[in-house]
Amino acid sequence: MLLLLVAEPLIAQQQKQPIKKSTSKKIVQPKPTAVYLNEYRAGLMSPSTIDTARFIVERKKDIATTLKDSLPVKLYVEKGGDNAILAQKIALSDKFFTRYLFDLKTGKPLLNEIFGVYPARPGDIKKGITALPGSLMRVEMYNYANNLTTIGVVNIFTQKLVSADHYPDMQPDIPNRLIKLAEQIAMHSPEVEKALGFKPTSNMAVMTSTKTALNRTKCERSQHLCVAPTFVQGNRALWAIVDLTDNRLVGLRWTNTGNDAAVVTERKLQNETVADCYCEKVNSVEKYGWNMEYVLTASDGLQISNVQFNHKKVLNSAKLVDWHVSYSGTDGFGYSDAVGCPIYSQAAVVATDPPKIAELIEGDTVVGFMLEQKFFSELWPGPCNYSYSQRYFFYKDGRFRVTCASIGRGCGNNGTYRPVFRLSFAGNQQNFYEYTATGWQQWTTEGWQLQKPTTLYDPKGYQYKISPDAQTSYFIEPGNGQFNDGGKGDHAYLYLTKQHLNKDEGDRDLVTIGPCCNTDHQQGPEKFIDAVPEKTMNTDLVLWYVPQMKNDDRPGSKYCWAETYYENGIYKIKAYPCFAGPMFVPQK
Repeated sequence: MLLLLVAEPLIAQQQKQPIKKSTSKKIVQPKPTAVYLNEYRAGLMSPSTIDTARFIVERKKDIATTLKDSLPVKLYVEKGGDNAILAQKIALSDKFFTRYLFDLKTGKPLLNEIFGVYPARPGDIKKGITALPGSLMRVEMYNYANNLTTIGVVNIFTQKLVSADHYPDMQPDIPNRLIKLAEQIAMHSPEVEKALGFKPTSNMAVMTSTKTALNRTKCERSQHLCVAPTFVQGNRALWAIVDLTDNRLVGLRWTNTGNDAAVVTERKLQNETVADCYCEKVNSVEKYGWNMEYVLTASDGLQISNVQFNHKKVLNSAKLVDWHVSYSGTDGFGYSDAVGCPIYSQAAVVATDPPKIAELIEGDTVVGFMLEQKFFSELWPGPCNYSYSQRYFFYKDGRFRVTCASIGRGCGNNGTYRPVFRLSFAGNQQNFYEYTATGWQQWTTEGWQLQKPTTLYDPKGYQYKISPDAQTSYFIEPGNGQFNDGGKGDHAYLYLTKQHLNKDEGDRDLVTIGPCCNTDHQQGPEKFIDAVPEKTMNTDLVLWYVPQMKNDDRPGSKYCWAETYYENGIYKIKAYPCFAGPMFVPQK
């Protein structure tokens, strides 16, 4: 695997100030500040004694010990007890699971770490795999050298690996020990202390576990595993971007979080009820001719599957894979969020309440129903806390719409949100079309396209059409502000990929598939378009849909935003959600 290495950024030169003595027993004579900073910029040392701090020394020793082992893998020991240890032992005894533990050419050991071991959820299990309840465990391993994630499902009763997949350039969410390491690196960095004006403590950091990126560093395009402990100070937030591959601070960035009066409440999470009833179990709904199953996934939001209308299958599945949140078009920093279950989950923002089913009413007439799931950070709507909504609409006339929204508030007032939808239509003789100046033109190979101001639509506003079979077609109507939900337009990237049933390209729960902060088409789904794009005529297809919503906190223009306000002696919440997503209209 080729890793693109780019130059590290220069940390802004500090004002001349006394340099503290080393924390080691040997006292080192301080160097002139200019020499000190030049060595840091050259990657020779840190601008503090952080390299000799206890937590960094322990981390380096831990890495050295791991690399000397017969299997260079640091095990996960945080949760799960004996079952988690057994699951790792089973996975690591399989040659396919351990394929990338050593360099395939030189045989040198590569640093690997088990990030999590969890009970397997319905979305983790391949079709056709059966097992006794509670016997399947999901094991997630990260390879730092290759930036590669390996996910295996093991049966702890039969002590066998039942499935495994390797995901290049994808990263699972980090365990608690790495969260604490990132916080320690941030707290002990003099750049952070200088920027804040005081030395922060770990309880001040938010969003530590959420992956990030920063252009012109190895964090760019998620080549390294990077997170951003964030410290809120007044109406601003300081991002301390930490590279956990190199175990160092690589940059600081400020964002404006807007003015706010107070955090209203600390949301009480109904973790166990939601997990037991909607994560561990597959639920179903039958209404107005529609029939489907739904389940809360570990990191892909609320997934619907086996969707039928009038007894004819429409969708294999639909789900919300990622939220990419970028706060700069030039510096390229932000968060890669996942939404999902509150327990044993890779989600950064979790479901706190059960899914809701509500009637769709136009005028005095019921025209269909909505399936909705909300996700909250615990202290929303405070700064650097997020809330998302995911909605599926189903109409009596056969239409359906897939949508989501950022409710705000987030970590800045200049953010762009890019949610990643994945839709798998039923049928293995599918075809896809785009409306052009000469009419409907078929896509014959995999590809992607951006919805632009110059995009052409048919007279009813349709941009695309998909035909699951010879008798059925659905027009695709993207958001252009016409759906009366406050949305201002999707500006969406659409990707068409060939479905591969023999390898996992999103059928099961996916880890974060794309970096947070790319402003082009590289949002993750392009990974599944082959170097030589495959044919897309009369075959199984997958649609990926990535809207782009820019937040705003200006009076009269608030969008993707939430805030508190004072009324009658108490604080209340006002939200300005930004809904986006396409409508699918059956061709008659």
